[in-house]
Amino acid sequence: MRIQTKRVRVIHKAELHPSGTPGIEALTLVSNQHFPRHTHDQFGIGVIAFGAQRSWSAVGTVEASAGDVIMVNPGEVHDGVPLAGGVRGWQMIYLDPKIVEQDMACEFDGKLEIVDPVAQDSILVERFAHLFALITAARPDGFAIEENLLQSLVSVARAHGSVRGPNFGPPPHIRKAVERLNSAPEAPVTLAELAALCGVSRFQLLRGFARHIGITPHAYLMQRRVRLARQLLRHGQTPSDAAAHAGFADQSHMTRAFVRQLGVTPSRYRAAVALS
Repeated sequence: MRIQTKRVRVIHKAELHPSGTPGIEALTLVSNQHFPRHTHDQFGIGVIAFGAQRSWSAVGTVEASAGDVIMVNPGEVHDGVPLAGGVRGWQMIYLDPKIVEQDMACEFDGKLEIVDPVAQDSILVERFAHLFALITAARPDGFAIEENLLQSLVSVARAHGSVRGPNFGPPPHIRKAVERLNSAPEAPVTLAELAALCGVSRFQLLRGFARHIGITPHAYLMQRRVRLARQLLRHGQTPSDAAAHAGFADQSHMTRAFVRQLGVTPSRYRAAVALS
């Protein structure tokens, strides 16, 4: 007897909106795809428009549904799985950490850390909607964006933030591995080389890295290469050149990693940032 399996139709639409403001990116997504564990080098603040998803976060597994605010810190590992295999839609604003640090200097004596990956906050939802509309307007008003961004960040900081102390972070040997991968993500490296650099065994490094960072050293390296590729694309390099200079085997390899992490292809990202 032949068992027939139902094929699930893949739905994934992502639009990166030109913001006109350096350090700010706005993204609209509609997807039933499962995003694997990954990180961003920016603060992320968004709102679920419809549907629902389950995510792994720094505080454990969380669920978000329509009307919920979703937030993530730079470098924080997270994923995203649609509930019941359904389609969910959401809007995100990604902010360069320097912008957040600048705006929050008067509020926090230290580095802001978002502590609530999901929140029900009607005031923040309203402010986010207004800010998103300003950022994605045909003629963005820089003054209005600056003012509303500050108001939104203050709301996040007061209701959903804390300050990271000087001892925040992984142990020294893991920091050393992270620093090596951050310093030259395009350069080839092996687990054995990293372990020797850190003075631990390969298994100790692998286990400690996954425990403190949330993903394996190889997965972290792929994240860093995607970030480097983004910078190269923003500076006008072609996808093929960016792939080569970021350490990917080829352009296809970069495209797969790019879509898995950001939801858009390198070509679409390059086209959008060219309009910013």
